[in-house]
Formats: sequence, C-alpha cells, structure tokens
Amino acid sequence: MLAVTIRPIRELGDPVLRTPSDEVTAFDGWLAALVRDLVDTVDHPGRAGVAAPQIGVNVRAFSYNIDGVIGHMVNPVIVERSEEIQDGDEGCLSVPGIWAPTVRAMRCVAEGFDVDGKPLRLEGEGLMARCLQHEVDHLDGRVFLDRLTGDARKSALRALRDR
Repeated sequence: MLAVTIRPIRELGDPVLRTPSDEVTAFDGWLAALVRDLVDTVDHPGRAGVAAPQIGVNVRAFSYNIDGVIGHMVNPVIVERSEEIQDGDEGCLSVPGIWAPTVRAMRCVAEGFDVDGKPLRLEGEGLMARCLQHEVDHLDGRVFLDRLTGDARKSALRALRDR
C-alpha cells in the first residue's frame, strides 16, 4: 500500500504563487510522485483543486476534486470558454478565509496530458469550469484576487489586510 502524502499549502506572499510555472517535459517517476501528492492533497473535504505551485513545485500540473471525482492534468491549456458567465463566490487554499464573487466562464474546456503523457481533455460547467480556470490561473502565476474588480476587490483586499 502506498503512503498518502498531503503536502502543506503555500499561502499568498510565497513567490512561487506569483511565478509562471514551467511546462512538464518528462513524464517520468518524478512527475508520477508529484501527481500522486497533488491527488492526495486534494482528496480532503472542502478542496476543489490544488495546483503544483500551491505545494511549492513550479510546474504546470494540478489535481481536482469535483463532486467526488478526483483527477489531474499536466500542461493544461484552456481552449474554450463560454460567453455565458458565472459570478459566484470563490475562495482559495492559498488565500485562506477570503471568499469573493469572481466572474468566470460558465463552461470551459481544457486540454493537456495525463501523468503518462496521454492527451487529456476536460470539459466542465459550473464548479468544474470554475476549478479549471482557477487552477490554470495558478499555473500562470495568478490568484483569484487578481480577477476581482470594483467593490468585490476592495472588500477582499481589506479583509486580507485586516486578517
């Protein structure tokens, strides 16, 4: 039986969260161990997704846990976003305690690879679409706070400052 490894989550202020991640070029044992850690780390109540930078690794990989379905993607690219939007509250493990209405596409499609280098296409609506967009943002060095505007941004930044 394999040991479960739940990695600590890096929080806002850690430079790895603001650094665009490197593409994965080798689908090897190191990547398999990283993906296993990502999956173990996301398999926890209240966690919808974990990107590699959130556990301190600057590569383009993430795991997700949506409606009990757990998976991963390596080198993801969002290839399609619906014009229809959603504007629900969003939070982030790397920005604990802060939730804010964040505009995202209602539906999106991401393409990338699985841990073995096989092509993978993930399509999602609602929470899955939000997760895909949120995790790809992490891989680009962005956090959800960067997407906020107006009063939502002011309120979230005030809450961040006051915590």
